[in-house]
Amino acid sequence: MAKKKTIIKKTNPLKAPSDTSVLLNHITTLIETSRSNLAVIVNRELTLLYWQIGHLIHHEILQLKRADYGDQIIATLSHQLTSVYGKGFTRTALVRMKVFSELFIYEEISATLSHQLNWSHFVELIGIKDDLKRGFYTEMCKIERWSVRQLRERIGSMLYERTAISKRPEKTIRQDLKLLREEQKITPELVFRDPYFLDFLGLKDTYSEKDLESAIIGELQRFILELGNDFAFMARQKRITIDNDDYYIDLLFYHRKLKCLVAIDLKLDKFKAAYKGQVELYLRWLEKHEMAEGENSPIGLILCADANKEHIELMRLEESNIKVATYLTALPPIKLLQTKLHEAIRIARQQLGNKSINDDQQLSIINPQPLTETNQPHVS
Repeated sequence: MAKKKTIIKKTNPLKAPSDTSVLLNHITTLIETSRSNLAVIVNRELTLLYWQIGHLIHHEILQLKRADYGDQIIATLSHQLTSVYGKGFTRTALVRMKVFSELFIYEEISATLSHQLNWSHFVELIGIKDDLKRGFYTEMCKIERWSVRQLRERIGSMLYERTAISKRPEKTIRQDLKLLREEQKITPELVFRDPYFLDFLGLKDTYSEKDLESAIIGELQRFILELGNDFAFMARQKRITIDNDDYYIDLLFYHRKLKCLVAIDLKLDKFKAAYKGQVELYLRWLEKHEMAEGENSPIGLILCADANKEHIELMRLEESNIKVATYLTALPPIKLLQTKLHEAIRIARQQLGNKSINDDQQLSIINPQPLTETNQPHVS
């Protein structure tokens, strides 16, 4: 008797919708990852190519020892390269490449920057004439991974002028930027700003501290963007109890790179001496009850309508873990804002003993790239 054959019906698992979906997701991930990797490689090669082209042009012009030949050389090269390779080699583009090679070191571009920033980033950066300001934006852009749009907006909102680092002596700025570049070590002076732009809150002429706090919570994402990328929200009206008395911290954040808690106290009026004691109490409580192993001491930020600079100076808050900053719920005219920020930098540097800078040098450092009415401060 012949054995009955058992027929095993083969099925194609790809016919199942769920399996097809999984496979499609896997393939899509592979394609997107490959495209992303390819874009990084292409960007790196283009950036290095543009630096080398700029270097050759710069070297050729220097060899001739005739600055007036520079424009002729660039114009001729632009015409010849465009006829062969098409777009991308206009006179403006070649000038940018030349400036690029003068402002950035090839070894740094090759080793790190070309992996993290694209050519469009560098186009924005080479427009900044002062090397300290340019160094600040370069390192912060790299560390916080800003998009080109974010970089442009931060330059437009005068972020550098608003950070405490801009008010330090040149030697200190260079040291802090070196630590940031070589060790990725960020300092509070690079993080905290004054003033903060809170125009996105939509507050009217009259509002309370509770209204201000509620508006911030309602626009928390944009508020964090204004504070800085590494701030993480922890709590609102954080209750702490000391000797059976309850106190409330308006807003509590954590900063990832500073590795510390940040307590924010909101005030509608100008800074008063009593505010220091209040925030100091909050910080000592946080240090005792909330600070985790490996974290740094908490930092307090008092946001008020007016910083009262002489109070801050006499109380030596700049040397403490308490920062005082103003906030603007409506932006003043751009020229007025520029004037105030530039004057604040000038006074701060004089107070720190940086009196050797003449007026021309001050203008070069403080205002290397004047803002226009179409490029006025705004928050991303």
